[in-house]
Amino acid sequence: MRLEFMDRVKEDDILGRNIYTNDGNILLRAGIKLNPLYIEKLKKIGILYIYVEDSRLDDVEEEDKQLLELKNTTMRNMSQIVRNICANGNQKETKNSLRMVEDLIDYIIEMRDVNKFLYNIQSYDNYTYGHSIDTGIMSTFLGEKMNLKETELKDLGIGAVLHDIGKTRVPIAIINKKGSLTHEEYDEIKKHPIYGKEILKNNFKISNDVIKSIVEHHERVDGMGYPYGLKGHQISKFGKIVCICDVYDSVMNNRCYREKFAPNDAYELILAGSGTIFDDKIVENFKKTFSVYPLGSCVKLSNGIEGYVIKQNPGFPDKPIIRVLYDSVTKKSVQFYEIDLVKNINVIIDNIV
Repeated sequence: MRLEFMDRVKEDDILGRNIYTNDGNILLRAGIKLNPLYIEKLKKIGILYIYVEDSRLDDVEEEDKQLLELKNTTMRNMSQIVRNICANGNQKETKNSLRMVEDLIDYIIEMRDVNKFLYNIQSYDNYTYGHSIDTGIMSTFLGEKMNLKETELKDLGIGAVLHDIGKTRVPIAIINKKGSLTHEEYDEIKKHPIYGKEILKNNFKISNDVIKSIVEHHERVDGMGYPYGLKGHQISKFGKIVCICDVYDSVMNNRCYREKFAPNDAYELILAGSGTIFDDKIVENFKKTFSVYPLGSCVKLSNGIEGYVIKQNPGFPDKPIIRVLYDSVTKKSVQFYEIDLVKNINVIIDNIV
């Protein structure tokens, strides 16, 4: 399969992976032949890229169906989980709801393959829930790379999934405002980590590590974050991990006030923040965990050649193995061949195309 921006998708291309709605239902099923109506509708609802079938890229890994089902189950129940917690509801029901999150985290610990998580194509009507779940998944993968214990990973994952729960106390008009916030509105937004801490502490017993994940996810190691202006070692390891994953997933999605970042730009944002916004040691683990360019994506190299990412090189997040399928000038098919960017040190990726 190859990952294509919608502007490059052609009539009669075959959809390679299901596209899901925000409640986990299938919007468009894999295997369907795309026509102009489908393509236009996908563009209108904000789908920017899709996987399409290509026999020359059959070895690009399939999505992990169990992970996707666990993620969609959690997504379907997020509104109920949040309602239970915020309404000071039945503690037993809340704990039962959170077991869905724990099931997701348990599977991540078991599977250990981050490439099967990134770039599942979904149309989220509710950005917050989708972002929260993806931040939880990323934080768990990163925590695992840092050799956290299983109990710690569960607390980290739960805290990351619930990191924005305090926004339920912020007026929706502020959350969805397009354009710049006033000073008063921004001050209100900056209270959401404290609101989250209050919600959880007032409603049921939960570990201090989960609380720290929530209340510290906007703190910066240089002390310029909020709500408390903590710096360096004053910030918990959990808060630092969720901070990185929250920022990365946030800029990888469209928001009402800005367009999403390209994958390489989002990655560079994390690296540029090492030692100021983010803990430098955790950034190093981030580099070991997540790759810049997703499997199946088309990239243009510094020598002008275009090709598709077919495999990641561990430890080299920006140097995957590329398969060339066509002549970059004539766009005609060629006998495909591969370029390993670790072995070809004079060639780098310019951008995604």
